[in-house]
Amino acid sequence: MTNVLILNGPNLNLLGQREPHIYGADTLADVETKARALDLADLTFKQSNHEGQLVDWIQEARGTMDAIVINPGAYSHTSVAILDALSSFDGPVVEVHISNIHKREAFRHHSYVSARAEAVIAGLGIEGYFAALRWLAARLSS
Repeated sequence: MTNVLILNGPNLNLLGQREPHIYGADTLADVETKARALDLADLTFKQSNHEGQLVDWIQEARGTMDAIVINPGAYSHTSVAILDALSSFDGPVVEVHISNIHKREAFRHHSYVSARAEAVIAGLGIEGYFAALRWLAARLSS
């Protein structure tokens, strides 16, 4: 079975509490439980509000993880550091956004992470995580 790192950026620890009309009622723990139930990969879940911590985890994934699913939150729009770290990772990267960032404020329309991601999923709610895992399972098994 493949090893997949699922990274979540700032404010995703408040999922289910923060702006549920945008992000839904499910918590990050709910996302993890439902993702593990799919049994598509060995999953490692991490969340941080700190850019440097996310960079460290991406660097640590080199040679130990087969793929990364990342919801960088607001760092999507600001972090060249996360882009650079992801560019040093050899496996596939899938960028996930719970909301449709293209229907929101203009500053959210650009993502640095998208320049590295093989796939970008936005606007499917937490189902985006599961779509990413299904896509990776198919891609990594072929």
